[in-house]
Amino acid sequence: MSQQRIEVTLAGQKITLATSAEHEPLLRAACALVDEQIQLAINGGNRSIERASMMAALKIAGDLIKLQTTPQASVQSTASNSDPEEIARLQKEIHSLEDQVDALMQTLSLPGSPRPIVP
Repeated sequence: MSQQRIEVTLAGQKITLATSAEHEPLLRAACALVDEQIQLAINGGNRSIERASMMAALKIAGDLIKLQTTPQASVQSTASNSDPEEIARLQKEIHSLEDQVDALMQTLSLPGSPRPIVP
C-alpha cells in the first residue's frame, strides 16, 4: 500500500497528511468533521483555536463513546435478531469516529501550538 500526501485545512490551517489511497476518503471526511466541530466551537464563543480544538475533541469523543456503548448493549440484547449489515455499518462508523478523534488529537500537538496537548 503506497503512501501519498494530501493537504487538508483544520481550524484555518493547511496541514499535509500521509495516507493510502484506500484511506484518503475516510481521512478527508474525518478532517471535514473535525474542522466543522472546531468552527462550531469557535462560533460558540471559544476564542482560542486550542480551546476550540479541545472542545471539538470532547464532542467527537462523546459521540464515539455513545456509539460504542449504546449499540453494543443493543447488539448484545438482540444478538439472535441482529442484522449483520447493520452491525457492520455501526462498526465502520465507530472506526471512523476513532480515526477522527486521532486526527483531531494530532492537530492539537502541531508545531506552533503554545504547548503540546498529546503526550
